[in-house]
Amino acid sequence: MRAIGYWALSVALAAGCRPVTEPARSLDEFQSRLERLRIDGRVHSLSVVIAREQTIAWSRTLGGGAAIADTTVFHLASLTKPLAATVILQLVDEGSVSLDDPVSMYGIAMPNAGSVLVRHLLSHTSAGVPGSSFAYDGNRFSLLDSVIRRSTGQSFANALQERIIVPLGLRHTAPSPHSPAFAASGLDRDAYLANLANGYRWSGTGFLPTAYETVFNSAAGLTASARDYAAFSMAMDRDAFLAPATRELAYTAARGASGAALPYGLGWFVSDYKGVRVIWHYGLWTASSSLVIKVPSQGLTFVLLANSDGLSAPYPLGAGRLDTSPWAREFLETFAIARLPLP
Repeated sequence: MRAIGYWALSVALAAGCRPVTEPARSLDEFQSRLERLRIDGRVHSLSVVIAREQTIAWSRTLGGGAAIADTTVFHLASLTKPLAATVILQLVDEGSVSLDDPVSMYGIAMPNAGSVLVRHLLSHTSAGVPGSSFAYDGNRFSLLDSVIRRSTGQSFANALQERIIVPLGLRHTAPSPHSPAFAASGLDRDAYLANLANGYRWSGTGFLPTAYETVFNSAAGLTASARDYAAFSMAMDRDAFLAPATRELAYTAARGASGAALPYGLGWFVSDYKGVRVIWHYGLWTASSSLVIKVPSQGLTFVLLANSDGLSAPYPLGAGRLDTSPWAREFLETFAIARLPLP
């Protein structure tokens, strides 16, 4: 039945259709809809946070029983990228890196490295003729590790710890505890592991325990709680890390060879949903999926972290199609379009 559902979605997308989602009429109804999506989408456990302005206004955990809370740690997968991009853009603000530096300056060897610029890796526009088109590629994004190391003398893990995690006092954010990079956090590994949601995959008849990936780099491998990720998002909103113009640049869609807007800025996807500008990112890896949606004009952030892949796997999010996600539509219709009040 799940395969049939994916096929039906693909047919609808091919026809240019967007499924209709009506806004929820209350927070209880919104929560019930998320729970139905969790069950139907074979998501084991879910941590959900909504922030408004500089306050966490609503949080819930679905599935997983009492073991899951909004401080439970999940693997972020590609939700690592916005934090890595923030570190790079801090270096741009400080003048130690230019977005127009050829990546070859930082020891990065790749085809046409001399014409691939830092901005191309940050915007997923390094393939083919650099800057001409968008192709989401985590492997190429991870090459930004070298930009950080060559310009600061620090690993990405250490730079992230010094520049973002410590200033925000995040106690539930660190590189994968199964990675050597976890040592940069200074946290107790056993205690951190005890607060990490176990990974699962859907077998067709039930959930099976599944080991997480252990790689950590600027593209993936960070772990965090939903509450901590919302804290990072709120810090971005108050310009805690970047000059306002630099933050706005990160949230501005790159332009392709024809001048048309591409779906990605610098470390963030950029979309329009019914006339509302939306900044977002998703994550998908073994036993994990995640989604963050920001509506800057309304000071809204929506964070969803899961310990199985159903939050992201069925949808073409890597192509910039946020509107294909029912999770995204539920949030945007209810809070960005209908503007349901939050506590």
